[in-house]
Amino acid sequence: MRRREFIAALGGAAAWPMVANAQQTSVPVVGFLNSGSLASTAHQVQAFRQGLEENLAGQNVLLDFRWADGQFDRLPALAADLVSQKVTVIFGGGPPAAMAAKQATATIPVVFTSGDDPVKSGLVASLSRPGGNVTGVSILLGEMQAKRLELLRELIPSASVVGLLSHPRSSNEDTEAAARSIGLQLYRAPAATEDAVDAAFASFAGRRVSAVLVGSDPALAAWRKRILALASDLSLPTVCEDRGYATDGCVMSYGADISDAYRQAGIYVARLIRGEKPSDLPVMQPTKFELFINLKTAKSLGLEVPPSLLARADEVIE
Repeated sequence: MRRREFIAALGGAAAWPMVANAQQTSVPVVGFLNSGSLASTAHQVQAFRQGLEENLAGQNVLLDFRWADGQFDRLPALAADLVSQKVTVIFGGGPPAAMAAKQATATIPVVFTSGDDPVKSGLVASLSRPGGNVTGVSILLGEMQAKRLELLRELIPSASVVGLLSHPRSSNEDTEAAARSIGLQLYRAPAATEDAVDAAFASFAGRRVSAVLVGSDPALAAWRKRILALASDLSLPTVCEDRGYATDGCVMSYGADISDAYRQAGIYVARLIRGEKPSDLPVMQPTKFELFINLKTAKSLGLEVPPSLLARADEVIE
């Protein structure tokens, strides 16, 4: 999916039909490359725009969107298209998009949000000195999954087998180690396509899992409503990554504030537009973590949420 829009920094947003006019007046163009979909990322896009607007005093910017809609094999071509458009900066939302952008150009600055370790994946040389043309925000998903398992055990003390829905590209070593450390058995069901989510939940039913831990992945986020509908049909509690899931019916979500990470990425993009170099901007890490509990969903599943969890929640959805 392709879409372009102007944002007027500090002055709201306005859609301009004449892209050629933008190029003639040297308006900076930000290529926005995302592994997921617009529908599943709307709040994050708003936060990204906020970061841009707050840090580009009076300067207009053109956002040029490319959405892979969970089809990761499309990302290299989408990234190459942005490079051919000679955009000013590329933003890569999610590890696959970030890597596609890095592989597409060694000269255009790239800003990412990534749940993978950006050093291990090769995005940057180090967090403090990223080097090259890439920097961004690392969301520490491995640590988040471990914490979600602890919260799941607190929510359902009797749980022994937990289903893990993940994309095949995801590394689950940290999650599996965390499960073993608290005496939980993980049954992993990978889903590379939206249709494969149905088969994954059928396998969870066959294994009689007590709950499902939904992996942190842009593709899964794009299929969020289908995932939660299947979990509801099978009366399976779910533990997920962020507020969007909890709002749509996930029993509990915990993680970094993804919208704030996108806002921070927008700030970095603004700084690059102003002339700073990505090699001089250390990779940021989140400082805000949120726990959301959907009490309505919990009650529909017959779950009694412990008061200790309710007291720690940033928001209880009733």
